[in-house]
Amino acid sequence: MAQTYATEVAGLGTTPVTNSNGAVQGGRIRRFRATIALAAQADGDTVVLAQVPAGYAFAYGILNASATLGSSTIAVGIAGTAAKYRAAAVFTAAAPTLFGVSTAVDDAPLAAQEVVILTNTTAALPASGTLIVDLYFSAP
Repeated sequence: MAQTYATEVAGLGTTPVTNSNGAVQGGRIRRFRATIALAAQADGDTVVLAQVPAGYAFAYGILNASATLGSSTIAVGIAGTAAKYRAAAVFTAAAPTLFGVSTAVDDAPLAAQEVVILTNTTAALPASGTLIVDLYFSAP
């Protein structure tokens, strides 16, 4: 039978053998928590969530809110790519919910530091309550 290698461990099949990037193989998960006091933030407003160092690789995120965000749609990303980590969508669950687009999860580790933002893209956010955004990155 043929043996192939996943992208992250392709170096194991070369001569000489090369090591995998520590941010994606054997790295440690780091959490970046952002607690947002909902105060009717307007359509188009952004909230800075975290400053992630170069070399970190996105794994996933979790949204949790004290109440539904109604018809508001939110995206998680960076300036210029608002939906890099979460496409703009409503969040109506009042329970922890995973997110992460495959195009971000399979990215190479960050080449430079990144400021991650939440962008409100439709209606104003609720006037009260709390939204928690946990971002998980692996690091060497």
